[in-house]
Amino acid sequence: MIALALFGSFFVLLLCNVPVAASMGLATVIGALAGGYSLTSVASLMYAAISKNVLLAIPYFILTGVLMEYAGISKRLIRLAEVCVGHIKGGLAYVVIIVACFFAAISGSGPATVAALGGILIPAMEKNGYDKNMSAALVAASGGIGVIIPPSIAFVIFAMYAELSVGKLFICGIVPGLFLGLMYAAAATWSIRKDENIVRSKKEGSRERWLAFKDALWGLLTPFIILGGIYTGIFTATEAAGVAVVYSLFVGVFIYREIKIKDLISIFIDSAKTSAVVMYILSTAGILSWLLTTSGVAKEMSVALMSLSSNKYIILLLFNILFIIAGCFVEANSAFCLFLPILLPIIDSIGYSRYAFAIFMVTSFAVGMVTPPVGANLYVACNIGRLSMGDICKKIVPFVVAGMIAVLVLTYIPAISLFLPDMIGMKQ
Repeated sequence: MIALALFGSFFVLLLCNVPVAASMGLATVIGALAGGYSLTSVASLMYAAISKNVLLAIPYFILTGVLMEYAGISKRLIRLAEVCVGHIKGGLAYVVIIVACFFAAISGSGPATVAALGGILIPAMEKNGYDKNMSAALVAASGGIGVIIPPSIAFVIFAMYAELSVGKLFICGIVPGLFLGLMYAAAATWSIRKDENIVRSKKEGSRERWLAFKDALWGLLTPFIILGGIYTGIFTATEAAGVAVVYSLFVGVFIYREIKIKDLISIFIDSAKTSAVVMYILSTAGILSWLLTTSGVAKEMSVALMSLSSNKYIILLLFNILFIIAGCFVEANSAFCLFLPILLPIIDSIGYSRYAFAIFMVTSFAVGMVTPPVGANLYVACNIGRLSMGDICKKIVPFVVAGMIAVLVLTYIPAISLFLPDMIGMKQ
C-alpha cells in the first residue's frame, strides 16, 4: 500500500507537470499518511537528511560553477580548444566535447554546462555551416559529462547514501567521463560525415595556442586544485569545495577582472536558487528513504527483484534498462533517493563494487538527460538555440546510442572505473 501510494503519486504528479522537487515532497506526505505515520516527524526527518557535513559541498560547488561562468572561463576554454583542434574537419564539434569535459570539472552540473557553453558554441557552429539542430543536440549530450567528471554533485549525493568516500568516487569518475566524451566524439563524426557545408576554422600558430593556453590556465587549474587537495589529504571534499569558491572569486575579481562587486548579488542569488532545489529534494528524500526502510518496502522490493534472476549479468542488465527508462523522467539526484534503498542490498549480494555501480548508474542518468521526453539538457539546449523539441530529437539519436553503448561497457567492465583509484593506491 505504501509503495503504491509513494511511487504512484510521484509519477502521477510528474505526468501532471508538477516539478520534481514538489512531486517528491507531496509523494512522501501521501506515503506517510497511507502508512499511518504521524506527520509531526516530517520536519525533523527533513532536517536530519540534509544536516550532514558532506552535503555542504553541494552549494559550494554550485557557487563555484556560477562564479567561473561570470569570470568568463567558458569562453577562454572554448578559445583554447578552438585554436588546438578547430582547423580539422568537424573541429568545432570536438571543441564542444573537449570544453564540456573541462567545464564539467568546474561546474559539476549537466544543465549548467549546457547553459554555459551553448550560448557561445551553438551560434558559432551554425555560422561555420553545421546543422543547428545537430549542434544543439551535441551540446546537450556533452553537458551530461558534467555529472560524471569530478567534482560531481551527483557523486556527492550518491556517496552520502551509499556510505562511500567522495574523494574515491571522484577519482573513479575521471576515466568514465573521458570515455563517454570519446563515444560522443564518435557519434559527432558519424553525424557530420556527409555534411559538405562545414567550414574549417583557420589553423592557428604556436604563438596563438600559447596565448590561449596562458589565458585559460587559471580556469584549467581549478580541477587540479580540487582533486589534488583531496587526494593528497590537504583537505576533504567539503573543504575542497570551499577552497574552490575562494579560488574562483579570486580569479574572477583579480585575474580576469570580469566579476564586479555589483555582480555578486546576482551570483549569490543564482547559486542559492539552484542549491535550494537540490537541498529540498534531498530533504524530502530523507522522508522517502525512512518510509521505504521502516515499512519494509525496500526489503520486499529487493527480494522481488532478486527473484527475477540469480544471474549477476541479467540483474545488471535489468538495472541498465531501469535506469535508462527512469532517466527519461527524473534526474539523477532524485533517482538516488528512489532506487538506492532498494538496489544497494542487491548490489552487495551479487558482489558488485558500489563504486562501479555509482559510475554506471550516474552515466545512465547522464544519458537520460538527453533522452526524450523529459531530458533536462534537451530543454536547456532548445531554449538557448530557440529550437523545438521535435527538431532536436531527430538529431539526438546517435548520441543516445553512443551513450547507451558507454553505459553497457562501464557496467560489464567495471575495471574501467576502478583501475585509476587502484593504480594510485586508493583501495575500494
